[in-house]
Amino acid sequence: MKIGIFDSGIGGLSVLHLARKMMPHAEFVYYADEKHVPYGEKTVEAIRGFVEEILYFLIEQKVDAIVIACNTATSVANKEFREKFPVPIVGMEPAVKMAVEHQHEKGKRILVAATPVTIAGDKLHLLLERVDKNHEADLVSLPKLVRFAEKGDFETSEIDAYLQAELRRFDLAQYEAVVLGCTHFNYFKENFRRVFPVTVHFVDGNEGTIRQLMRVLGQVDAQEEEARVRKITYYFSGIPVTEAERKKVEEYLHQLDKMAEIS
Repeated sequence: MKIGIFDSGIGGLSVLHLARKMMPHAEFVYYADEKHVPYGEKTVEAIRGFVEEILYFLIEQKVDAIVIACNTATSVANKEFREKFPVPIVGMEPAVKMAVEHQHEKGKRILVAATPVTIAGDKLHLLLERVDKNHEADLVSLPKLVRFAEKGDFETSEIDAYLQAELRRFDLAQYEAVVLGCTHFNYFKENFRRVFPVTVHFVDGNEGTIRQLMRVLGQVDAQEEEARVRKITYYFSGIPVTEAERKKVEEYLHQLDKMAEIS
């Protein structure tokens, strides 16, 4: 079983990171569109063009299914667009439903952080209408986090300053959960924790996306099976990664190991 996973950049590695654990016998092709990152600041028409090109590329790699590991790309890839390709395509959406269902304290709020395209898109607002019946969720666009992540910058004070500036209009003491509505944001849980005056928990759509992929493929939960990760091939905008780029990918995966311990 060969699975294609793509993102505008290295954010989707958080999906690959989990997919390797949940589907240890699968082979993966990971495509980071480094040439066009960040998607969240591009036009909808441009993003659709990038996505279509990548889907054709992954089909040529003879994948059995494709995961759009990017909330922004998923938000513009409509049903008709996906139906033209011969393999199952599984997208992502901000895990607002999960955050609402797992709220513990009455009156506390949920912050949904995403890119400008996702925040402005109809898909997210229709989701909120469907699941956020009590209007507990607030939206914030944090596009610079994508740029920090792509530079491998996770620890400078500039990140915390950026979050403080963008979140100052919210009463942060009122929040219980942060929905990470962009896969790049998974790298910054420690930064969010430092900015919030209360302890918040984080919710993302990664596990739900992989479980949907497994349902589509008829796969059972493989977490209890012997972990034997098969081949992973990496491409940056259609070009096989260099040895230096592969080392960079490994550094990102190591950072995700650390962030996986923060819930």
